Parts: sequence; structure tokens; C-alpha cells
Amino acid sequence: MRKIPIAKPFYNERIEEAVVNVLRSGRLVCGPVVAEFERLLADYIGARHVVAVSSGTAALHLALLANGIQPGDEVITTPFTFASSVNAIIYCGGIPVFADIDPETYNIDPDRIEERITPRTVGIEAVHLYGHPAEMDAINEIAQRHGLWVVEDAAQGIGAEYRGRKVGSAGNLTCFSTYCTKNLHSGEGGFIACHEDSMAEKLRMMRNIGQDGKYNHVMLGYNYRMTEIQAAIGREQVPLIEEFTRNRRNNARRLNEALRAIDGITTPYEASYVRHAYHQYAILVDETKLGFNRDELARRLSRHGIETAVHYPVPVYAQPYFRERFGRSLTPAQGYPITERVCSRILSLPVHPALSDEDMDYMVEVLHNVMA
Repeated sequence: MRKIPIAKPFYNERIEEAVVNVLRSGRLVCGPVVAEFERLLADYIGARHVVAVSSGTAALHLALLANGIQPGDEVITTPFTFASSVNAIIYCGGIPVFADIDPETYNIDPDRIEERITPRTVGIEAVHLYGHPAEMDAINEIAQRHGLWVVEDAAQGIGAEYRGRKVGSAGNLTCFSTYCTKNLHSGEGGFIACHEDSMAEKLRMMRNIGQDGKYNHVMLGYNYRMTEIQAAIGREQVPLIEEFTRNRRNNARRLNEALRAIDGITTPYEASYVRHAYHQYAILVDETKLGFNRDELARRLSRHGIETAVHYPVPVYAQPYFRERFGRSLTPAQGYPITERVCSRILSLPVHPALSDEDMDYMVEVLHNVMA
């Protein structure tokens, strides 16, 4: 029986050699490899600057602080995301305010944002979930009209495009993750794409304990530096991002062709003006039509060696910590009906670039058999 994992880190001899070279250099932090990684990423994305940090969460934290968030400020974001998107707001003393999601993209619905704006709102955090860009034209227009800043959470968005431009190439601070399951991965890590020299300088000081020179601390900063080893692993993958993305998209196409005709399965949506990076290939399972639910489908696939995952089973506002800290204050009277429905039905299938044609053939065959 084949074993098909939900994700698989990429490794080759160039990465091994790059890591060994870092070890031999004796320079493990704040060195030339991080700087080169940043330059390659900036060139790929089309950003003036990239600032590498220790995680995607760190990237979000710094981006929010750099925009001037203060304790008690409200930031509007999606309830259907990984907790780090919301944790970063709370780290700053901010208050997360949720707007329900679009039923097709599962990203924040711009039509639901404006009704959540109050005099305390200072910004919008837009998440590019699963690698499908959020509706940035509408979000930026709302922000501009109300005098708000926008931070983009592109932890899952490397390789994605919005209206012909790479995610991260617009004017907003855009935060990426290089966690071990991401489309570009270094174990742990992240980076911020930005377009202003002064902002990049500020972010670099903030990630390095507020220093503008050795032992000269000019602001409150954090130990959010990326190591040379992490940068070496990531650097060797930058030239491969397009190949990785192409493979993911081809695998997604195979799954689309296999699943679209099955009543009770909704395949991922891709707007005509975006390029989906397919960090996750997430389907919706309708129990009333299929005859069994999401969890049963996952069990059936597991018996055939196919790993699945649920991204995400519980909305952020319903997680124990957030429920205990904020109570019902995070949930308006009308609730978040789209988020609730999607959380109960969503299931991610393997789509990563390490999958062979034979793996895809096997997965398609198993999917047809378990749904028969």
C-alpha cells in the first residue's frame, strides 16, 4: 500500500552543501546567507525589500507594530485562519474583530468588513488562505476610504498571484512563513515584503533587539532573527518556487478532474484573475449528498495510506483561549454562518510537489473507490 503524506519537505544535495558551508563558515547568524536569501526573495516577489525573521508569526507581530498599532486598537481579520494571525494582534495589545468569509475563496469577505469598522479600528489583516489571494482591490479601497492600514498574511501565499502580480508586490506589508510544510520551507522562519526604505530599516532593527549598531539599542526590539542555516535551506529553493507551484497546480488539476463530477464534493475555487498557489487543496464535503461526512472520508482515505488534514476544524473565536479571554464579544448577533459551515465540512488532500504521477493515479483511484 502506498503512503501519501499531506506534506513533504524538499531536500537535495545543494541544500545539504549549503548547510554544511554555513557550519564551516563559523557564521551562524546575521551573515551573508540571510542577506542573499532576502535579495533573491525580493527579486522573485517584486518587492523593494524583504526582511527575514524567525517565523511567520514574528513577521506578523513586527508588521503590526511597524504600522503603529497601540493597546486597545481594533484590527479586522478573518475567523477562519491559523491562530497566529490573531495571536499577533493580541501580542500588540490589540483587539481582533472578525468579519465572515467568502463562501467560495474562504478568505475574508470584503462585503462584511465595513459593518465591523468602529472608531477604534486602525487596520485590516487580510489572510491569503490556502494560497488563494484575498480580494485585495476591495480591501485596499475600504482601507483607504476609512484611513486604515492593511497587513497581508501570506503565510500560505508564496507563488500566488493577484491580477498578474505576485502576492507581496503591492504596497502593503506582506508577511510570509517558511515553516516546514509551506510551499517554500526552511524548518522555521518567515519574512516581510515591504516597499519603503525607512520601513525596511525599522523592521531590521526591530527583529534584532532594537539595535541600529552593535550594542546600540534605539527602540524596543525582539530576538526575531533568522539563522544562516534556515536561510541556506530556503535560499536553495527560491529558484524552484515556480516549478513547485506548477507541480502543485498540476496535481490540483488532476484532483479537480477526478472530483468535480462527484455530488457532495466541492473542489477549490480559483478566481479568473488570480493564480492559486495551492498550499492546501481543500474540498468541502456535503454529508447530505455524499452519504457520509468529512471525518468518515478522512478515515476511509487513511485506510488506503492517504493522509488528510482539517484546516481548520474550529474557528479562532471558538478556540478555548479566545473564548475564555473574550467571551461572546468576538461574535456579533448574526454570528459567522459561512465560517461555521466551512469548518464543519473542510478537508485537505495531498497536493505537494513531491507527489509522482503514480501517486496521483493511486489517489484518484482510491478517491473514486471510497466514494462509490
